This record gives sequence, structure tokens and C-alpha cells, in this order.
Amino acid sequence: MSHDLARENRQLREQLALLIANAQKNQEILQRHQHLDLQLISADTFQALSETLFTTFPRTAGLDVVTLCLLDAQYDIRRILVQLEMNLSEMPQLLFMQDETEFRELAGQLSKPVLGQYTEERFGMLYPEPLTPPASAAVVPLLRHTRLIGTLNLGSNDPARFQPNMSTDFIEHMASIVAICVENVINNERLKHIGLTDPLTGVNNRRYIERRLLEEIGRSRRQGTPLSCMYMDIDHFKQINDRIGHQAGDEVLRGVAGRVKAELRLSDSLGRFGGEEFVVLLTDTEPEDAVNVAERIRMSIAEQPLVLSSGQKLDVTISVGVAALPQEESHSAVEASARQLVARADHALYDAKARGRNRVVWEA
Repeated sequence: MSHDLARENRQLREQLALLIANAQKNQEILQRHQHLDLQLISADTFQALSETLFTTFPRTAGLDVVTLCLLDAQYDIRRILVQLEMNLSEMPQLLFMQDETEFRELAGQLSKPVLGQYTEERFGMLYPEPLTPPASAAVVPLLRHTRLIGTLNLGSNDPARFQPNMSTDFIEHMASIVAICVENVINNERLKHIGLTDPLTGVNNRRYIERRLLEEIGRSRRQGTPLSCMYMDIDHFKQINDRIGHQAGDEVLRGVAGRVKAELRLSDSLGRFGGEEFVVLLTDTEPEDAVNVAERIRMSIAEQPLVLSSGQKLDVTISVGVAALPQEESHSAVEASARQLVARADHALYDAKARGRNRVVWEA
């Protein structure tokens, strides 16, 4: 009898130890997820939120890949992130779509999570190269006020990890937090963007260009890449204001800014420097190529009249000065090099004005 009691006591102790170990393990998991929630909520930049989602979250949840897909019909989010100097090409886990139809057969199913074994047809667009496709996937909708703003996409190399009949309470909880955090950080980044944007034309302001110029000169020196600057001015702008009014002049500024922007890459920076003057920074661009871009911009404005809201067609031209950052000036202070580069482009602009306007001049 005593032997049986001893064996029963030992089994009870083993079961108790197992229950305690499981409780401790569950407590640790709960604490890790609570810590993850706090990290997500405290993220005040898109970069910080992305690092938490793509690095901390997979480690905490035992996932092999996590991607975030955002609906961005007008390229607003991408434009803001690029102008705030996020290198989107280095973030394959961050995806953008124009509308819900790009989810292919998942379109119309995203009122709730979609789980199952991975197939290229069903989930491929959410785990693009160079990411390794998972064995099973969960696509969790990000909803704000019943509106789909994107999806949080979880992947595991375990084909049984995400099954269609499994409970989705946890991942839905996570998605609700992520949706709020995404909306918050985008709004924060949008406010930063507004502080660096000219309210009339919608392009960058002088403060942004001056800050970006210092950063690009530093990068050019470190990597040995060329940097060119264009300084442009709308010809006879005062006469336009005097003849047809300041409201029409504002339309001209917006129209010119739009045509300049249409000729630039996302990596280039366009800013209104004041009045009718604009400055463009062309990264990784040799002087000859910068002159070609400037000439293309000049022609796009000169060869097609601007149509004002009144219906009036107005012929407008610009003059452009182009200068390049001398590579041999790497010993001078960045601030001094920035002032000199803009001053040289400005000098070339005045030379273009003196030669009759509506032309491009390169300051050698």
C-alpha cells in the first residue's frame, strides 16, 4: 500500500511540475506578446513600426516571414516615405497595392482572416521575391472603421501552422493593434511631411531642400557618387502676376511645379526656394545627364501652354542653371559645399537670364 502511495505521490508531483512549467511557459509567452504590443503602440515612425513587425514579431510568434501590404491608391504613403528618406527597395516585406482587386482571388474575402497552405496562385503576391514562400499562410485584414487599409501576412515553414478551421482570435487581436499603429504612424509621418512641404505647390519647401542637400553631399562624399543641382526660375513671372492677377500666378506656380516633378525620379528632390524659384537635387547624376534633364523640363513647359482654371491658355517658359558638386572639394565643410553648389547653380541661372531666358546653362 505504501509503495502505491509513494508512486501516486510521485506521479502527482510530476503532473504538478508539468503544470507549473506549462504555466511559466504560458506566462513568458504572454509577457513577450504584451511587450510586443507595447513596442507596436510606442512606435512613432514608420521605420520603427516596420522593424517591430518584420523582426521582433516573427521572433516572438515563431513565424518565418511577416509582410505588410497597404492600399495606397494615389501613391500618397509611398511618396511621403520616400521624401522622408525611407529606402523602400530595402524593405521587401513592405508591399503596396492600388486597390483590393490586386489581391486576386482573395479579393472580397478579406472581411476576416484567410488561412491555409501556401499556393502561388492564392498567396504569391504577398510573399514576393526575394522572400522565401512559406508552407502555410495567414492573411489578416487591417480594418479601420470597417474600411480595409491593408493586410498583415503571416507565414510559417510548418504546413500545419495555419489551417482554415483554426481559431483566429490572437491574430485578429494583433491585426487590430497593427491597423491602429499603421494609421497613427502614417499620420505622424504626414505631419512631418507637411512641415517640409510648400503649401501652395505641394512640392518640398526650402527647409527640406537645404536639409536634404547636406545629407546628399555627405552621401556623395562617402560613396563617391555624383550630385547635381538645378536652380530654375519662371521667366517674366512678375509680368504674369501684374497682367492676369496673383490667383492666376499661383496656378502657374502649381502648373510649373507639376511639370517639373513629372520629369524627375522618386530619388530626386524638388523644392520651391521662394517666389517663382525652384531647386532640384539630382542624385547619382553626372553634369551632362543633369543638363539633359533640365532641357527636358524646359521643353515640357515651353512647348505646351498652361491651361488655367478660367480656360485661358498661357505660354510660360523657365530658365535653368545647372551645377555639379566637385568631387575634389571633399575637404571643405559640408555646409560650405552646400552653399557653394547652390550659388553656382544660381549664377548659371542668371547667366541663362542674361542670354535671353528660356534656356539651360551649365556652370562648369
